[in-house]
Amino acid sequence: MITARFAPQEVSPPVSSPAFVGPEMSPLQLRDVTVANRVWMSPMAQYSAAPDGKPTDWHLVHYGARAVGGAGLIMIEATAVGPSHRCTAADLGLWNEEQAAAHRRLTSFISEQGAVPAIQLQAAGRKGSHKPPWDGLGQNDPVHVGDGGWDTIAPSTVPFGDLSLPQEASHADIDRTVADFAHSAKMAQHAGYRVVEIQASHGYILHAFLSPLSNHRTDEYGGTLQNRMRFPLRVARAVRQAFPEEKPVFVRITATDWVEGGISIDEAAIFAKELAAVGIDLLDVTSGVLLRDVQARPPARDGVHIEFADALKKASGLPVAPVGQIADMSLAGEIVASGQADAVLMGRALLRDPYLVLHHRRDDHSSWPNQYHRAL
Repeated sequence: MITARFAPQEVSPPVSSPAFVGPEMSPLQLRDVTVANRVWMSPMAQYSAAPDGKPTDWHLVHYGARAVGGAGLIMIEATAVGPSHRCTAADLGLWNEEQAAAHRRLTSFISEQGAVPAIQLQAAGRKGSHKPPWDGLGQNDPVHVGDGGWDTIAPSTVPFGDLSLPQEASHADIDRTVADFAHSAKMAQHAGYRVVEIQASHGYILHAFLSPLSNHRTDEYGGTLQNRMRFPLRVARAVRQAFPEEKPVFVRITATDWVEGGISIDEAAIFAKELAAVGIDLLDVTSGVLLRDVQARPPARDGVHIEFADALKKASGLPVAPVGQIADMSLAGEIVASGQADAVLMGRALLRDPYLVLHHRRDDHSSWPNQYHRAL
């Protein structure tokens, strides 16, 4: 089992050899979609959308560079399924046909580079209506309704840190949010995405319903795990039904809240089994960030979610891809080679170097764009 970094001698031949191509570079088929390799770009919010929620030139260049750089799947950042589901006024949106048309520029370019265009669909819940990270106090700085913000909903009237007090979601709110996710999945199809992912982690609304730390309801959506799973599973079913059968649907799942009384890996395993029964195709495994408390964040260690991914894979029978603190290609290769995960999602490493995968394949000229061959 991987608990931290593998010792270098366990990789043979060494991934530093230019000619070596490991299992992380092998294709993975999910339904009718074949991803060229197992190193994928994690969704990371850019807070750079136009006022109408459409992607801008920043998104084309940002995501396009990572597609050119060799990542097998490019997951577009958390994209709101409705105006009131945004985190900030600069979030991407996918709730109407005009937005879907604007996304086609991204999906077309990503596909032309041989990568799979994917998108994460999100409803922010109590973590909504705040400023971008570089403005004021950023994600801890609420934008009130009178200042251009919007009302937020949550399972219970429990705020996230200093953000605005959310309203307890009514049954009508829940029904509407399920419908919003389904509609956004249809828009994703129109936009040319080949994979959609449901965000059910990091304290956003589906995670907030799952965790007893934020869900204090006494109706059929609160209390027992079966009740707390009800809303997220409704969303999973609705998205699976709305997105074409031949295309995969992922779920970003929380393995643990890292806080006593929160979600445990045992509860996450039960949820994973239910997701498999719904027809979900892969689990994107992460943890924490339900609370502002620093102790609710994952520990700082390489590949922190690998063992969780392995446990959820065994429990559900689904392919899994851990995200978080996977900083280089050698570790990515070790993770896939171990069999504990089927792919990896890399975030900050790809922000630092959009051509990380190409550098890993520097002796394979065929993997580089013709325009760059003079540099090899």
